[in-house]
Amino acid sequence: MKKYRIQKDNSLMLMIDIQEKLAPAIFNSEKIVKNQKILIESFNKLSIPILYTEQYPKGLGRTLPELKNLLKENDPIEKIVFSAYTEEVNEKLKMLNVKDIIITGMETHVCVYQTVRDLIENEYNVFVVKDAVGSRTEENYENALFMMNDLGAVITNTETLLFDLIEKAGTDDFKFISKLIK
Repeated sequence: MKKYRIQKDNSLMLMIDIQEKLAPAIFNSEKIVKNQKILIESFNKLSIPILYTEQYPKGLGRTLPELKNLLKENDPIEKIVFSAYTEEVNEKLKMLNVKDIIITGMETHVCVYQTVRDLIENEYNVFVVKDAVGSRTEENYENALFMMNDLGAVITNTETLLFDLIEKAGTDDFKFISKLIK
């Protein structure tokens, strides 16, 4: 059964392959990068851990500098397999003891999809941030969202996710996030 309620203290964001040579080829990449910045800044404020991967950085470059600069001292997890649910990611998820995994990144129909499938098969609750994932074509993007929803992932968006995590207005977290999304 799909779990729609996300818990801040049980969450982690896994940002997949938002890299220098891949991002320019992605449909709607400017919006994706803008939302990714909002998510990183918000998660830093909320003390929600962030893991991020790089697919074959020799060929696709490194994580976009404007995102890398916002990521605390985390190092990327390099991979050559499509799924970001690697042995290293698995170990970190177990160490952090989280069950709600928030997914962002590229490409929706390949690395994002395979990661979501693997996480769900391993009994994680998966939340895909629809306006922070992308593919080269809109058709592949839409198809992947449909397939991930079918698998049991919750398809959400930046604003819904952030307000779901903070739960109420009037707090410092609310004020901080409200400024970011305006």
